[in-house]
Amino acid sequence: MAADLQDAASPARLARMNWDDLRIIAAVRDEGTYAGASARLRIDETTVGRRLARIQRDLGVLLFDAVDGQRRPTRHCEAVLEHVGAMAVHVAAIDRIKESQPGPVGRLRIASTNAVAEELLAPHASSFLRDHPGLTLQFLTSSGNVKFSRWQADLAIRLRKPEKGDFTISKLGDVRLYFFEPADRAGGEPVACIYPDELDTIPEQQFLRAKRLTNVRCITDNVRIIRTLIQSHQAVGVLPEHSCEGLFADRSLRATLLPRRRDVWLLVQNHLKRDPATRVTIDWVRACFQETSRP
Repeated sequence: MAADLQDAASPARLARMNWDDLRIIAAVRDEGTYAGASARLRIDETTVGRRLARIQRDLGVLLFDAVDGQRRPTRHCEAVLEHVGAMAVHVAAIDRIKESQPGPVGRLRIASTNAVAEELLAPHASSFLRDHPGLTLQFLTSSGNVKFSRWQADLAIRLRKPEKGDFTISKLGDVRLYFFEPADRAGGEPVACIYPDELDTIPEQQFLRAKRLTNVRCITDNVRIIRTLIQSHQAVGVLPEHSCEGLFADRSLRATLLPRRRDVWLLVQNHLKRDPATRVTIDWVRACFQETSRP
């Protein structure tokens, strides 16, 4: 494939390529559409299409086929991205060069939900960064899952096990879950907080479905919203243990431990598995989850 590219593109054309061009190719491949690549790179969709057209002219090959509204990479595109992947490793290595710092050096991007970052990682981050002055952590958070690709995150913490992917998956632990309800129902039937339909397989949702709640009027995957409603003493819902601080002591609430726990998974980019900075960060993340997995 590399030979095909060399035949198709002249050195002068390739000299016009830059890192942003390569990021556009990768973004279109990962997102499958110009619109998705546009949102990810925060540039106009027409700009993505125009620059990709120019890149293909410079290379002299077609990088994507349009199939059912999606952009599918051609064999030439896969050959280009093979080299882009190697370049990304070198760029990351360059970014980690801080010879004046003792110990592991690097900048690690950790993708997780807001609750995991705020309630499990952040409380221990200061001491970790103090003990490892050569490390920088970038937290990528959302109420759902931040997309995990080489371009967006180095490590990811998932509450559902991915079925497949070009990364290493290991179990971090399991989290206890609690159902909260008002201790006194004199105020009427409390509002039931449930999760969206796409989360029907998680233990929280299955427990709630089995209870056949009748006043279901709050649907969200954001545990902070559920917690706020529970604190009002006018709602019921399920929370992971790390989001329950202060609720157990509230005598106006009744807490029930669910029989099942929620598994937590760690995803690591394959090219970083043996990187010293990544290894020490993985150990720290595991330590943050140790308390959640106690018997």
